[in-house]
Amino acid sequence: MKTQNLSEALKFVLTFIISLSTCLVAYSQDQQTSNADELAKKLQNPVASLISVPFQGNFDFGIGPADGSRFTLNIQPVIPMSLNEDWNLIARVIMPITFQSDVFGDSGSQSGLGDATISAFFSPKEPTSGGLIWGVGPALLIPTATDDLLGTGKFGVGPTAVGLKQIGNVTVGTLVNHIWSIAGDADRGDVSVTFFQPFIAKNFSGGYAMALNTELTQNWDAHSTSGNLNLVGSKVISLGSQLAQVGGGPRIPYGNGNTAEWGFRVILVLLFPK
Repeated sequence: MKTQNLSEALKFVLTFIISLSTCLVAYSQDQQTSNADELAKKLQNPVASLISVPFQGNFDFGIGPADGSRFTLNIQPVIPMSLNEDWNLIARVIMPITFQSDVFGDSGSQSGLGDATISAFFSPKEPTSGGLIWGVGPALLIPTATDDLLGTGKFGVGPTAVGLKQIGNVTVGTLVNHIWSIAGDADRGDVSVTFFQPFIAKNFSGGYAMALNTELTQNWDAHSTSGNLNLVGSKVISLGSQLAQVGGGPRIPYGNGNTAEWGFRVILVLLFPK
């Protein structure tokens, strides 16, 4: 990524997060705080009853033949809702904001919104007798991209599911979805994409955690496979009266798609425990 583009991306991220944090601090002042270790463990569970607003920054370098680069900020609010005494509905939105340069050969620079993904997990409030925590529901692809090179131009729908088990301070699980395009720009290619994310995490005293996951995307129409192996260390902290998790670590790309040579991830998660 050119130095100017990287500077603009970092300035945008910092301004956005500071502004949002300032707006949310007032809301959080009256919220009951929880033990940092408990929060760190809940954060390993995608269907936990915990309101959170993650900001996930992914930096990728050495993409394609033109040695392109990309910064993607994924804004991922997670909102659990109680349906009855037995079931929760967990709504999750992923809204990417991207700054990229020469990602598709000598394609120049693009910046703006990507396509949004909205997931809804219906999940039992209590684990099974064997300790399995699970959720299933629909996933929607919404063509919110502001540039053709940042999105698909298609509406999509499909199933999503998550299953995990927490044994002491270790969490092991998998999240998966598949999306097919059902409408949108007729001049754009169809979408048939599977996303597969197995993960394992270990929590430590003091709100520390170490998580390893792989995010694999199989594009069936393009016959391409791409993904990243992510290792993230994190800690639950207090920003004044605002509880948060901060962390970061390396990204190791793989696959036969338009992948990067190397990258890293940083995270800031605003927490709103009940």
